[in-house]
Formats: sequence, structure tokens, C-alpha cells
Amino acid sequence: MEGKNFKERLPYIRAFVFDIDGVLTDGTLTIHPEQGLIRSINAKDGYALEQAVLNGFKVAIISRARDPQLRDRFLKFGLHEVYLGSLDKKETLLEFCETYSLDREDVLYMGDDVPDIDALRYCGVPTCPNDAVPEVRKECIYISPESGGRGCVRDVIVQVLRVQGFWNID
Repeated sequence: MEGKNFKERLPYIRAFVFDIDGVLTDGTLTIHPEQGLIRSINAKDGYALEQAVLNGFKVAIISRARDPQLRDRFLKFGLHEVYLGSLDKKETLLEFCETYSLDREDVLYMGDDVPDIDALRYCGVPTCPNDAVPEVRKECIYISPESGGRGCVRDVIVQVLRVQGFWNID
């Protein structure tokens, strides 16, 4: 898909992969003495994740985070895979693609920090929130106008669903 811009790639996307901290959250980690780390996820992003799954897209999380409650929460959205503790996100992305018979061009990946760079370079549609680090921003063909944890996930999902005829709400 070399040479195609972001909008030209949207009709071919079959899968979404997202980081957690800094993408699905604003990156803030609150330490609670009894509950461990607490993260906040935008409900609108959650709704978009559910809509992607309901419309037949493969959806996964790849994160360095290890908190087991994250897996449970994201599986409740219907996501296909939640990979936690990933130290090599490109390798994990390759595993996801192999499991679901996806070509790299089929995948939109959104990350925000240095550990996401190799996965962003591999996928067909590298994207990031507007508050991603500069090293990530230069790797992406699309930078959402929304920040991490503030609707960037919904932004990219809705654009794909709209182009593919699954989002007819205006």
C-alpha cells in the first residue's frame, strides 16, 4: 500500500490494534494502595471498540502493561485478543496477524510512545494520538486531532467504519 495516503487505505482495513497507556488512556496512572494502578478509559472509545467488533473487524490490544484486570475489561468489549506484558510489540503484532490470517496492510495500529515504533513501521496504517511523542508522530501517516484517552480511538474507528459503510450516523 506504499504511496497511498491515510484516506486511501481506510477501505482495506480489516483489523485494529491499540496500545493502552497513552492511547486508550491519557497515560495517567493513579496508584491506589488497595487496588493497584487505576486507569480511566473514555466511554466513547469503548463504544467505538464494540462497534468495530460488531461489524466484523478483528480488534486487539498490545501493551507492556501487565495488570490482569485490563484483560477482563477489554474482553468485555468483545476484543479478540488482549496481549499484556509485550516487550516486543512488533513480534506480538506478527502473532496477531498470523492467528487471524491478516496481511500487514489490513491492520491499523495506534501507539503513542517509543515501544510502539517497530509495530507502527510494520503495520499498513500507522496512527497515533495528537499527544504522541515526536519519534512516534514522524512514523505515522495519520495523527488524530484527539489526545490519548480523549477520543483518538473513536476517531480512527469511526473513519474506517464510515468509509466501509458501517457507520451511518450523522
